Order: sequence, then structure tokens, then C-alpha cells
Amino acid sequence: MPFLHLPVQSGSDRVLAAMNRRHTAGQYKRTVERLRAARPDLALSSDFIVGYPGESDDDFRATLDLVAEIGFAQAFSFKYSPRPGTPAATAADPVPGPVKAERLAALQAVLQRQQRAFNESCVGRVLPVLFEKPGRHPGQLIGRSPYLQSVHAEAAPDRIGEIVPVMIRAVEPNSLAGAIAETAIAEGVHAA
Repeated sequence: MPFLHLPVQSGSDRVLAAMNRRHTAGQYKRTVERLRAARPDLALSSDFIVGYPGESDDDFRATLDLVAEIGFAQAFSFKYSPRPGTPAATAADPVPGPVKAERLAALQAVLQRQQRAFNESCVGRVLPVLFEKPGRHPGQLIGRSPYLQSVHAEAAPDRIGEIVPVMIRAVEPNSLAGAIAETAIAEGVHAA
């Protein structure tokens, strides 16, 4: 599959060490370079935590820099919240709630732009879609692309469970809109 979830959590080596992660930002970047050299069409997703105790403005900027350098098709991002029994739950130097919220909003804005750009790069392409279930509208099915994007298209219910070539026509807020490739081509839309 051309999609890989590769959690990083932070772009700051100092924060990664405090989280007891076994990688640095540099090691993560080198891993991504090797993966993309082996598979140029690879799309990545990751996990991020902002506001870990002691995270400075510079630490947060390092995370934004890593995100800008790598580029992600999807990501999951959260504000740090203490979990009872963990060392960080009683750590000194907590990041104030409003700062965590501001950092999360800034990070999510960058990640959403990257996801939108990746989704837009799929418009005009034919992607194999595994149809999983009926859509919200009659005659519509919903499935997943190889990049785990939600894709909807008009298709007969007996196509559920099949991998079907779908011409991606548009990016919608939470999904891609497409048409079965044979139908799209017959209507004059050609694969990129």
C-alpha cells in the first residue's frame, strides 16, 4: 500500500526525550527519506501532541518545521492531557490551556492545508477504491482509496466488497467524490 502511518509526536528532540520516545526528529526524517526513496508515491500520516509539559515556543516551532518539511496526507493531533500514574502527569512546567489550544489550532491549520493539497492532487486520477457500504444518497457507495481517503461514487450495491477503479472528480470537506472509471471515461473525463 502507498500509505503509512508513522507516528512522530513532536519535532523537538527535547520533547521527544521527555516523552521517552526512542527516536529524534533527525532519525524520523531519515526514515521518511528512505521510505520515499523506495516508494515515491508514499503518503504519510502521523500523530502529534502539543503542549507536553515543558514544551517551549521553540519546541513547538520545531514541530511546525518538521511538518512543513515532511508533508502529511493525514494526521491526528491532540493537546497533551495528564494521565494518572504517568511521570508527565506530575511534571513541573505545565503548558497553560490557552497556549495548548493556540498551538493545536496552528498545527491543525498546517496539517489541514497539507491534507487538502494531497487530496486535490488526486483529482483527475483513477484510484482503486474498496467499496464498504452504502452512502448517504440513493445509489451511492462509500469506500476507501489506497491512501485511506473516504471516496463516494454512484455504484450498484452489489459492488460492496469490490475494489473498483474510480475517477476522482472533486474534493469535498470530508471525502473525495468520484465516478466509476468506465462511466467517467465514457462521459469524456480521462485519467491523468
